[in-house]
Amino acid sequence: MTTLDYAALALFLVLWWVYSWITAGSGARLLPRASLNRAMAERRKLWIYNSLRRDLKMIDTQIMAGLQNGTAFFASTSIFAMGGCFALLGATDQVDAVFRDLAFVAYSGRTTFELKVAGLTVLFGYAFFKFGWSYRLFNYCTILFGALPMMHETNVDRAAAEKAADQVVEMNIIAARNFNAGLRAIFLSIGYLGWFAGPYMFMATTVVVIAVLTRRQFFSEARLALMEPDAK
Repeated sequence: MTTLDYAALALFLVLWWVYSWITAGSGARLLPRASLNRAMAERRKLWIYNSLRRDLKMIDTQIMAGLQNGTAFFASTSIFAMGGCFALLGATDQVDAVFRDLAFVAYSGRTTFELKVAGLTVLFGYAFFKFGWSYRLFNYCTILFGALPMMHETNVDRAAAEKAADQVVEMNIIAARNFNAGLRAIFLSIGYLGWFAGPYMFMATTVVVIAVLTRRQFFSEARLALMEPDAK
């Protein structure tokens, strides 16, 4: 590991933290421009409050099931990716021979390669824990949603109904926040792969991935579709 490797890794971690802070942390409330995640959080609230106006909630349960299924898919994908990393560690000799013959790769030895693979494994492990917790929270959200009052009960005590709806909304937003954190780790793992080609490539791929994610959150067509005309 060279000084440049440590600098590239530090850049990766700092950009990851800054991006998370401005899209999911306290920085999201300080920015004048709302992110796509923030706009969707408001739509989640509208969805749950809208469900109080109907007794038949099959559509809502289908949405909940879709959210859980998507989270379970990425959790399974993270496990498979971790397994691939362990398999890669078991084939270090073959990889060592391949990397030595690649002219465009700054190969720094077997030990460094194993450390990089271990870091990638940790990255996928972090994603798995986020997806697993998100799946659990979406499950809790489904239970809370099932406890929402019916229309006639809502009309009798609107304040109590909205309080119950707020619990569903908050649980749904927290679950989505954890899902986004796991997905963010998966995206950044693409940038992390650049490290295997050298620290300069690592820094370049990290910046490219962060730039793409930032554009999607703040300047994409998906965000424009959600925003009011005066807030675009």
